[in-house]
Amino acid sequence: MEDVFLPVVICGMLFIGMPWLIFHYVTKWKQAPKITEEDERLLDEMHVLARRLEERLQTVERIIAADNPDFRPARPAESEDYHFDRRN
Repeated sequence: MEDVFLPVVICGMLFIGMPWLIFHYVTKWKQAPKITEEDERLLDEMHVLARRLEERLQTVERIIAADNPDFRPARPAESEDYHFDRRN
């Protein structure tokens, strides 16, 4: 009995279980919400706002550093290889 039962279970899992699992997650992936035009526009606005705030922060830090030579910014200096104006 075991000689027949194990191969039947393995074939069932291989030919029924695996395709069902794959198709289940493929359909879930296709039903997932996509980013809308409004969301993309909002992200672009937030990116521009973040750049402006970063520039303002750098300006304030330069002003404070000019008034107080012992001032050190709490955040690390901007790395040279990263640019805020690049887009993915």
